[in-house]
Amino acid sequence: MNLPQEFYTSSQSNIKDAQGQDALVSLIGSIGAGLTWSGSIFMNPLIARLDNVKLVTFCGALIMSLGLTLASFATRIWHLYLTQALLYGLGSSMYYFPLMSLAPTYFDRHRGLAMGIILAGSGVGGLVMALVLQFLLDHHGIQWALRILGIWNLAVAIPVSLVVKHRPEYGLGSPGSMGSNRAHTTINQTLLKRGTFWYQSFGAFLQAAGNVVPLYYMSSYTVSVLSLSRTEGSLFVSINSGVNSLSRIAMGLLADNIGRQNTLIAGTILSAVSVFALWYDAQQARFIAFVVMYGVYAGGYNALLPTTITEIYGVENYASINGVLYFIRGLGSIFGAPVAGLILGSHSRSSASSNTGVSMGLGPIRKRYNDVVIFDGMLLLAAAVCVGYVRWLDARDKGTWRWKA
Repeated sequence: MNLPQEFYTSSQSNIKDAQGQDALVSLIGSIGAGLTWSGSIFMNPLIARLDNVKLVTFCGALIMSLGLTLASFATRIWHLYLTQALLYGLGSSMYYFPLMSLAPTYFDRHRGLAMGIILAGSGVGGLVMALVLQFLLDHHGIQWALRILGIWNLAVAIPVSLVVKHRPEYGLGSPGSMGSNRAHTTINQTLLKRGTFWYQSFGAFLQAAGNVVPLYYMSSYTVSVLSLSRTEGSLFVSINSGVNSLSRIAMGLLADNIGRQNTLIAGTILSAVSVFALWYDAQQARFIAFVVMYGVYAGGYNALLPTTITEIYGVENYASINGVLYFIRGLGSIFGAPVAGLILGSHSRSSASSNTGVSMGLGPIRKRYNDVVIFDGMLLLAAAVCVGYVRWLDARDKGTWRWKA
């Protein structure tokens, strides 16, 4: 929901106490995304004990749509916290986590490619939704845009929710067998003593925090620094999502051939490099390069993280580790964008009507965005160090180094 953020913080916003408040408004989407992942700590044991996982995903689809619809009636920023953040985030966790938790259990040899294809769907959604949402905002206003999205979400999510089910006798335990499921959803205490788990947790937090910053501020950078229109900002978001979608498939295929951990490390390092090299003090041409290249490099982590869990910790620990790491990633996503918003501070947008494509120069706004870029790049660079160290620790624990891992 990055485009509503740009709208909510603009002078045209219907939420008057949100205008110019990047940190407060980014917290709305951050809470929603954070709950999507952090809800795993509750969803993981729940879906392991239920035969009918469809009930969870079906209710999640309903709650997501309700959150969007109720947000259309908001007049104050705290209304958005209750609806577009908390309600939508809760429903999204109930819908999203069962899909991401159960899908890898159906694949083995080509697990990386399979997860890449599945998660490419969110990139395709971003590609379409960025343009659709801007069109709805321009022609129907924010209230009807949210209502239409709520209906759309319901129409798409309900059919998907009705086909989700367990794969028997895999990792999570047989559905309905509470004793076996409880063992699989409680983290092995031995793992807590391993540096592998802790560094992977740090890496998951840092990568999630850094990953969301460009997604939330790409559109506002286009308007505030490059002096382009919101429509052009939505186009950049759409391009990034489309490239990201293709990248997830490519990264998954690459991972199956050169190693999932290797691909994860390379993608995280190159994400940090693209932020420093292409976003910092970027004029229009270099910013477009950043939009594309960040979409390429950032696409791998979400797709590959679940696939590395069974390799590092074993099938028997998949459910418990997956739930904890998604919970930690949720905390990271709540942290990243609001802190970036605090660094950015309150400011007014450039007039889109000028639409000259001429940047504002090295003024106060550009300097603040450069500070955000440094913050984001350091998060991603630290995450790369963590995932690289996990690779080494895993080889040490297993007593052998494999180039393909």
